[in-house]
Amino acid sequence: MIDRKRVQRSLVWGVGHGVRWVAAVGGVLMILSGAALAAVDLVIARYNVATADLFGEPSEKPVPLQGPLNVLLVGIDPRTEEEVPRADSVMVVHVGPELDKAYVFSLPRDLLVSIPPFPKSGFGGAARDRLAHAMFHGAQVESGPPDVAKGFELLAQTVSGVTGIGRFDAGAIVDFGGFERVIDALGGVEMVVDQEVRSLHLRPDGTERDPAPVGYTGPQKVYEVGTHHFQGWEALDFARQRYIEGGDYARQRHQQQLVRAMLSKAFSAEVVTKPAQVDRVLRAAGKSLLFSGRGLSLADWALALRHVKPESLLLIHLAGGGVTDSAGEYLGEALDATALGFVEAVVDGRVGGYVVQHPELISQWH
Repeated sequence: MIDRKRVQRSLVWGVGHGVRWVAAVGGVLMILSGAALAAVDLVIARYNVATADLFGEPSEKPVPLQGPLNVLLVGIDPRTEEEVPRADSVMVVHVGPELDKAYVFSLPRDLLVSIPPFPKSGFGGAARDRLAHAMFHGAQVESGPPDVAKGFELLAQTVSGVTGIGRFDAGAIVDFGGFERVIDALGGVEMVVDQEVRSLHLRPDGTERDPAPVGYTGPQKVYEVGTHHFQGWEALDFARQRYIEGGDYARQRHQQQLVRAMLSKAFSAEVVTKPAQVDRVLRAAGKSLLFSGRGLSLADWALALRHVKPESLLLIHLAGGGVTDSAGEYLGEALDATALGFVEAVVDGRVGGYVVQHPELISQWH
């Protein structure tokens, strides 16, 4: 007999666990929980979690999940179905050998990388381009709407090339419009604003500013330093601003703050004791996610990662800096030596020891 209260807590854990993986906006709405198999199947059936082949490889016979595992998560924000998406957020979740501890790190969207050729979209490759563009190049089709699954496929190949992670065990694409709905379903979140941030696109009431020959015009939404209760549009807008002091690295920090805020709310009594609110959160999550488990279902993943708890999941901050050409023109970003060492440690199975040696990698923002 299923313990209904336990199932309810587990479903909320699944949403929160997924949310922390994608925000990035830092950002994944993968449903990973310790719930009974029937409960996870209920989520899949009731909340319409879509699946797709995101890696473009022949079907293989699924095998039981064993650590270590690597999951690639991508956030996109296409304005229309016809717009070719770019990767607005790229995150990797590394789960340890015992499947009881995980590390989440973001890669800068402007990270300078080599993008391999991709015949499926007619892309000939690029020796040096920005990471976000890999999805754009892969999603191109001759006619009809862009193919986001193919875009993810090329992005995965690109991330493998830059990190050395030869194979991702699962992947997910999250639409940020749905991400906003999840925050609203949670009832908003509390966030600590650590620096004044002015919105590039939005007015104080959340409506869009007017386009101008250069940028936008009209009143701006301003996020003042201090603790605030944010609605979905405010939290997401704040966490996505990158034309601020600190640039994309400040943006990654703010996205991790959002992840923590969502986790805090998802685990609060305000949410877990209200079945109707749990239902709203799961509905919003299901509409936001496109998932590939390499032939394994969300239920399989849920059971395999049931021992990963909030306190055993570390958000990692990878630092770096801008790259310019001989004329001083900005080209993109490059990770610093400590960040590159962390990625190497992930590949070599030394990540735990490396983080102990470099505690500054652990995000302290809340």
